[in-house]
Amino acid sequence: MRAITFDIESISDSVVRGHIDVNEQELTVVAIHDSETGEYSSYFREDLPKLWPILERADMLIGFNSDSFDIPLLNRYYPGNLLHIRSLDLLSEVQKVLGRRIRLQSLAEATLGRGKTGEGSKAGEWWKEGRKDEVAKYCIEDVRLTRDLYDYAIEHGILKYKDLRDIRDIKIDTSGWNTAATAMPAMTHAFQL
Repeated sequence: MRAITFDIESISDSVVRGHIDVNEQELTVVAIHDSETGEYSSYFREDLPKLWPILERADMLIGFNSDSFDIPLLNRYYPGNLLHIRSLDLLSEVQKVLGRRIRLQSLAEATLGRGKTGEGSKAGEWWKEGRKDEVAKYCIEDVRLTRDLYDYAIEHGILKYKDLRDIRDIKIDTSGWNTAATAMPAMTHAFQL
C-alpha cells in the first residue's frame, strides 16, 4: 500500500475570530513523505503538476487536520477531486476518541519526545520575506512528525498527549489503516466524478 503523508503551508491576511477560512488561504508549499520511496520532498505552487501523479498513485493520504484544511485547500489547485483518494486524518482519529482536538505539538512532544520546529504563523512571515526554502523545510518537519505519529500509533495502538501535568494515552484503533482492501483505487484528474 502506497501512503503519502503530507502537509501544506499557506498564507492569508484573513483570520476571523481566530478561525482560518480555507477559502481565503493561498497555498505556498506542499511537503510529502512517500512510503514507496521513503523520501521526503516539497513542492511550491508552480511545482504542483509534478505532485499530482504522485498523489494519484497513492492508496491513502495521511495528514493532520487534513480533511478539514489541507485537502480542501489543495483541491482548489488540483484539476480533479482529491476526495476520491482515501484519507486518514490523525487529528480526526484523536478527536473520535477524546471528543476534542489536540495540537500536533502536544501529541508530538508527549508521544515522540520532540515537537515542531516552529509555528505556522512564522512560516507565513518567512514566505512574505522570500525565505521559501525555510518554509519548505518547516513543512517537511511537520510531515516527519505526522509520519512518525502514524508509525507510532500503528506499532503501539496509542498516541499520547499532555493533559495539564500528566501524559495520557489515547487508544487508537489502527486495524484498518494499513489494509489495502479498504483503499480506494488510484485516480487521475481525468476521472472527476
